[in-house]
Amino acid sequence: MKIKLLLVLLAVFLFSTDALSQSVVITGKKITYTRKNPVADFKKNFTINYPKVKARNPAVSRKIEAAIDYRTILGINLKEELTAPQWLEEADYDVDYNANGILSITLSMNGTGAYPSGIQRIVVVDTTAGNRVKAADVFKNVSSLIALIQKAQDKEVAASITAIKSDPDNIDPDPAGLFARAKIRPADLEWFSVDERGVTFHYDYGFPHVILAMQPDGTFFFSWAQIKPFIRPDGLLKAMVR
Repeated sequence: MKIKLLLVLLAVFLFSTDALSQSVVITGKKITYTRKNPVADFKKNFTINYPKVKARNPAVSRKIEAAIDYRTILGINLKEELTAPQWLEEADYDVDYNANGILSITLSMNGTGAYPSGIQRIVVVDTTAGNRVKAADVFKNVSSLIALIQKAQDKEVAASITAIKSDPDNIDPDPAGLFARAKIRPADLEWFSVDERGVTFHYDYGFPHVILAMQPDGTFFFSWAQIKPFIRPDGLLKAMVR
């Protein structure tokens, strides 16, 4: 009887350990900061919602928090924001996927300078080791992968040029010039997100604010079946394409 009880307890322990390595607990910690000398009334306060992580042990928790740190990913300098340039109004996050040892999280910040603007960045983390996942860690056949994404981007650009030309408010005689530098490069592969459906690559066309509404999404989704030929068999995403 004691042996059976020990076996049950061992099974529960192993299951719990495995479960902890597969996902983490993310809890928001929102802090409101007050500027002593705001340049305008609406600049008096700004908020940052910090993603606090509980992983399989404190060391891994700290590594994950460092990997998704606002300062590292978005360049937020808290000391400067309290004095100048006083751009930031809010920083927040969204968890896109948290299972199978993978955390895909979107960090964002919004603020106002000459005009309101915002930035989003996506980070994928190995929740077992606590490290940020780079494109080279999970993708292979990179040149072919870039060609696949480029084909999707070319289609999006062509559709956008047609839409801009047909817009009665368009005053640009050559909207194709807006996309003169639109090209997928190896560095662009770093901005990818993961969910249960597949992988999405994110591209920023960098339109000026005055025509930002015309900027295409720059999101290129590929199902796990489509992306399977480009997944490294020894990488974190291998479990998603078995």
